[in-house]
Amino acid sequence: VLKMDEEYDAIICGTGLKECILSGLLAQKGKKVLHLDRNGYYGADCASLNLTNLWEKFRPGEDPPSEYGHNRDWNVDMIPKFVMANGKLVKMLLKTTVDKYLEWKTVEGTYVYQYSKGGFFSSAGGKIFKVPGNDSEALKSSLMGLWEKKRCKNFFVYVQDIENDNSKTWGDIDIRKQPMSDVFKKFKLESNTIDFIGHAVAMHINDGYLDKPAIDTIEKIKLYIDSIGRYGEHPFLYPIYGLGGIPEGFSRFCAIHGGTYMLNKPIDEILFNSDGKVEGVKSGDEVAKAPIVICDPSYVHGTTGNIKSKGKVIRSICILDHPVPNTKDASSCQIIIPQKQINRKSDIFINMVSGAHAVCSQGLYVAMVSTTIETSDPESEIQPAIEMLGDVLEQFTTISDLYVPMHDGTENNLYITESYDPTSHFESASNDVLSIYKRIYGEDYDLTIGAEETKAEEY
Repeated sequence: VLKMDEEYDAIICGTGLKECILSGLLAQKGKKVLHLDRNGYYGADCASLNLTNLWEKFRPGEDPPSEYGHNRDWNVDMIPKFVMANGKLVKMLLKTTVDKYLEWKTVEGTYVYQYSKGGFFSSAGGKIFKVPGNDSEALKSSLMGLWEKKRCKNFFVYVQDIENDNSKTWGDIDIRKQPMSDVFKKFKLESNTIDFIGHAVAMHINDGYLDKPAIDTIEKIKLYIDSIGRYGEHPFLYPIYGLGGIPEGFSRFCAIHGGTYMLNKPIDEILFNSDGKVEGVKSGDEVAKAPIVICDPSYVHGTTGNIKSKGKVIRSICILDHPVPNTKDASSCQIIIPQKQINRKSDIFINMVSGAHAVCSQGLYVAMVSTTIETSDPESEIQPAIEMLGDVLEQFTTISDLYVPMHDGTENNLYITESYDPTSHFESASNDVLSIYKRIYGEDYDLTIGAEETKAEEY
């Protein structure tokens, strides 16, 4: 029997990826953590499901077809995202040494969709192209014509040479004040080129960034460039056996540092003291006390003043028996369909992994299509992406609310993570984790990696 009626430094509700990373970061700081989940498994919304569980979730009462193989071959992520090789999640993994619990494989390509009106030699329609990630790739890319390639190469060279704190490297643009659109103008880039740089390299999910100071986008482009060549020629990584290993790795790390874990523990109430500050949680007739509570939005559902919906996300898991067409038979890839190319307000993302990552039987592929919902017919919104996949054997679709906290937690010490957005990578999720850490402790989590912490040969 667990002593729930103990004092802890922090109580964390939900074992989703963000909550597990936070439990690891707090444990690393020497905090005594109690981590609870109402489910009997790790991962909350980010769980990876085997074949039986996948069918049970989407087609209760039906058995999965026997030709799909064994449960042990399947780890299908409910919210699949790729990990940027030089991004914040990798730095947190290295810093906490949780990387040693995981095996990684690089994602074989990032592609971007472009629609062409058609011309003298070509018919109208959309095509996907490999995204160039640096100046030499730009010169080889089939995305652009000859002159545009040179302009794009010059743009990448300019960005690579920028030092944020040395304005001499900025040329004639004040990157802290002037918008990104000014930088694109300076290099006379065409709108399709701007589109792939903004959405497939800088990873913005809409065009709002064009009017914001250029420094933010330049940093994102540099991150992408720095991620190429870090562990291979592609900027994204994905763990073998799916993402479930990441929350498990952080949980293990937290437990080694004295954290306590309890599954199958429903939270009936988050308790507050007379000053309105958090003092613990109640489960049945047990109470656990702590001055800080961190939870995912589902644990404050039905309470007032804590979360609001910021729209809805559609995600569709598709099982294929072939790689995505026009990706040179890649065993894994990311495809981004920028909003403008199909007259939308938000991008559509495709993540595809396969038996090579031990997430499904050999010879099969799992593609996940996700986007923010904009109409009353979400299924038709993702149709352009589904068509790119070719024949689909099985399709499982979920629609979920995108919840964001209504307060930052600093007044009452209740810190709520945001729901997972439809992006195909972990940068925004990592930012949410680091933001909560900073709100709790008033300082940034130190992401600088010492020489002894980067043992690339283990990958």
